[in-house]
Amino acid sequence: MSEKIWSTLVHLGTNLWYEEGNYHGQDENKLWKSPASPDIRFDRSVWDEYLINIKKNGINTIILDIADALQYKSHPEIACRGAWTHEELTAEIHKLNEMGIDVIPKLNFSTCHDEWLGIYSHMISTPTYYEVCKDIIDEVCKLFNAKYLHIGFDEEVYTNQSKYDFVVIRQNDLWWHDLNFFNDCIRANGARTMMWSDYARHKPQEFIEKCPKDIVQCVWYYFTEFGKENLSAENEIRVRPIDILESAGFDQLPTGSNEYYKENLELLVKYCKENISDEHLLGFMQTTWESVMPEWQEYLNQSTEIVKSAREWFESH
Repeated sequence: MSEKIWSTLVHLGTNLWYEEGNYHGQDENKLWKSPASPDIRFDRSVWDEYLINIKKNGINTIILDIADALQYKSHPEIACRGAWTHEELTAEIHKLNEMGIDVIPKLNFSTCHDEWLGIYSHMISTPTYYEVCKDIIDEVCKLFNAKYLHIGFDEEVYTNQSKYDFVVIRQNDLWWHDLNFFNDCIRANGARTMMWSDYARHKPQEFIEKCPKDIVQCVWYYFTEFGKENLSAENEIRVRPIDILESAGFDQLPTGSNEYYKENLELLVKYCKENISDEHLLGFMQTTWESVMPEWQEYLNQSTEIVKSAREWFESH
């Protein structure tokens, strides 16, 4: 059995949803329903304790959502207040590597999650947009010496943007053009693309035919229903890409969360062990979708304990 990735998604940057000042979808209990903040939402003391639990509970990889929480040298105008410098992030990556933890950068280029790009999020698929995105990808790949870069690319539909002030959706050939553009940029840096697999839910055949096979697929599924006899119609659509992508020969990093159900990840791990070949199962990701702040400290630490339990089951069966 190959060494697996046991990862958690950590939000360094959090401006991925509503625009600053947009309270139409406000829910104070959900980061992903909060307006963008001009200031970084990241507490280093919470982070330091979180890291102890990450290491203790067997997580060997952090997928770091950067967004506008880095002072990009190529485009410093993007950074929020309090964004980390190159030197700060380099030191943190080195510390994590010394702890035996790999770090995979994430930059979400979905039009549903690109508020972090600032004015460039209003320039989708223009020459300026492509130039800026390439600059950022090149910079991040070099900074992380990246083996992978996660580009998000999820939820680019009207339903998920219906309360945004600015709505833009790529589709058809343009969506595929831009996916290939990002993948080419990442390949040129000697890394592999990771992406959320939402598109495969509704257009599986098109996805199989057009998606480059070297892109690692991250099917996210946060519920507890598995097995065709137990699935609601909605959850059948959500979970179906796992089997579809396995049949098509894609590498996968299936993704769970403790946002709704504590038992989700272990159930997901059990299902994937039975339904994805060892060759194509790279590992698993746990998500929390909350910021590294004191109000979420207990929740974040709980998520690492869930990974420990899921990993122990996987390695004992």
